[in-house]
Amino acid sequence: MQDEYRTVTREGVHETEVNRSRFLCALAPAATEQEAQDFVARVRKAHPAASHHCFAYVIGADASVQRASDDGEPGGTAGVPMLQMLLRRDVRYAVAVVTRYYGGVKLGAGGLIRAYGGAVGEALDALGTRTRRRFRIATVTVDHQRAGRIQNDLRSAGRTVRDVRYGTEVTLEIGLPDADVAQFEAWLADATAGTARCELGGEAYGDA
Repeated sequence: MQDEYRTVTREGVHETEVNRSRFLCALAPAATEQEAQDFVARVRKAHPAASHHCFAYVIGADASVQRASDDGEPGGTAGVPMLQMLLRRDVRYAVAVVTRYYGGVKLGAGGLIRAYGGAVGEALDALGTRTRRRFRIATVTVDHQRAGRIQNDLRSAGRTVRDVRYGTEVTLEIGLPDADVAQFEAWLADATAGTARCELGGEAYGDA
């Protein structure tokens, strides 16, 4: 699994203009390919008079799904540079749609490549991205007497507490970078006089 990736912080639109043509880049997070395709369809519906709706999306932390469309622009001048911009910025689980309103001036292949790729890059800068980092899921079981202090200490140290469950004991689910596991286990043993239990589970991604 990839250690980290970036994704867009929110859905939004950023507009640029090149030689009187308007380029509206709509960005959105997309957990699945279907979500990405639904977003493309929604943007198309919102701009029925536009000349083109070129798109690119990347799904999977390892970029296992990549799609791009020139939507009638000369081959390789729109969707591919958009996709390359997403990949260059390490953006995953995201979809970009650039809607073009033709302004009457032909841009040529090089101009189109710069315009479409640039529209995505500017939109990423304007709307912002967030980093998602790979974590090992650790389940900590501790008695009620120590649970409150342990939770406070974890949050003070910047640890990600994903879930808390109360029963005869308190179970905390946290995210740990692999490099921190040994140090964390030593700290937990010291903080609870060896009474807490820590079980390592699978891996997931969380905000860095």
